[in-house]
Amino acid sequence: MVEIPDNPFFKLNYEPILENLGDDYYDQVVAAKFPKQILRFRNNELLPLFGLSSEAVYDDHFVEAFGKLQGIRPFLALRYHGYQFGQYNPLLGDGRGFLYGQIQGTDNQLYDFGTKGSGQTPYSRGGDGRLTLKGGIREVLAAEALHSSGVRTSRCLSLIETGEKLWRVDEPSPTRSSVMIRVNRSHIRFGTFERLYYLKRPDLIQKLLDHVIDTYYPEICQSPDRYPLFYQKLVQRVAKLAAQWMAAGFCHGVLNTDNMSITGESFDYGPYAFIPTYDPKFVAAYFDDGGRYSYGNQSSICRANLEMLHLPLMAVISLYRLEETLVKFDDYYHQFYRELILQKLGFNNLVIAEGRDLVEKTLEVLQETQISYFGFFETLSQQFNYRWREDGLSILENQKLPFADWQGWCRIYHRILNQLPIEKMETIYSCLQVYNPKISLVKETIETVWEEIANKDDWQPFYDLIKKLQFKE
Repeated sequence: MVEIPDNPFFKLNYEPILENLGDDYYDQVVAAKFPKQILRFRNNELLPLFGLSSEAVYDDHFVEAFGKLQGIRPFLALRYHGYQFGQYNPLLGDGRGFLYGQIQGTDNQLYDFGTKGSGQTPYSRGGDGRLTLKGGIREVLAAEALHSSGVRTSRCLSLIETGEKLWRVDEPSPTRSSVMIRVNRSHIRFGTFERLYYLKRPDLIQKLLDHVIDTYYPEICQSPDRYPLFYQKLVQRVAKLAAQWMAAGFCHGVLNTDNMSITGESFDYGPYAFIPTYDPKFVAAYFDDGGRYSYGNQSSICRANLEMLHLPLMAVISLYRLEETLVKFDDYYHQFYRELILQKLGFNNLVIAEGRDLVEKTLEVLQETQISYFGFFETLSQQFNYRWREDGLSILENQKLPFADWQGWCRIYHRILNQLPIEKMETIYSCLQVYNPKISLVKETIETVWEEIANKDDWQPFYDLIKKLQFKE
């Protein structure tokens, strides 16, 4: 029998940084006990970030640390409120997860280990506090797909099947259960501050904001203007995140303020979807009847959520300064979005006037033709040819797009190629390869993987998909 070394996850230097703020911000909770623990996913890519190697961390270490959570120590269920579909809800909080621990990465950044599906808390609101296996698989895939697309996102460290039968209205039931460990910069949300405003505790707002600035915005922590500068940086980060979602063809689905991170990071993937074609009205969540959180509304919803944050932040920042900053959101967003689409078209740091025209024409062609959003950029990266610089008619010459101004798009692309030095052609080709993932995570792809697991317990298609998303194939 092979002896398993001491668990390296238990030897990590977890720091009680959020815990030290005091219990105004959380409740101590214990985890559920599960009948089984089967490791289904381990993210070896994340281990070096915490000074670990995949060779030194066994599967049993993941199971022991993240599947057998009872008795390790009390954990923290964070308190927050939020605007859900525009309506304020004071009954929220971590209802099926908690803060497992915080640790400094090898990059000197602080990271949270957070659970999902780990049992009931004071905020479960009658729910079972569990995560379905399909929900866990979907979150693993979303995080890896977004990471590969350059989106600032949380990622999953592990997914463990837990052997319970769960009943859900949005999945054939009974369905299988799981517990997940998510890694991201912070689980502090817009709704964390909104709760403190609701409770009329400006003192706790300032205390929490000082913590956020010192921990996640250290470059401004010594500035006498630190509070307005924080909001300026948050607005920029959220504008960039919205642009990243849009360029990646990603629709989050539920952009309530409790799903908005105070660090401007994407996390908590429920009914998300990647768009099959460019359609601003595309809706990911089956319950979003009015299209509030449609693909095309994401930037405006993010801006509206930032505006809702004004109420708590007015404890330390004047309304004038907040409004003065937020008015720049659209300019930030459009600038970031143009840059990202141009990268997908092969042009990094393109500053010539035709860049804006090319982005507008690209979106026009994509919307009018309704061809595959992913397929268009993938075809461009696969078929890119140095001959396009000399012969504009040869640009994607096999594309048949009769319902749009395809020739107009080709003319703009050709003009840009000829305004750049010839040696830039190799850079354009490289840019196309870097900024266009090799696989699309549309609904059909996810469902195919899940059907193999649900019907045959065959996990190989899932592992193959992970490899492709991580560019290992």
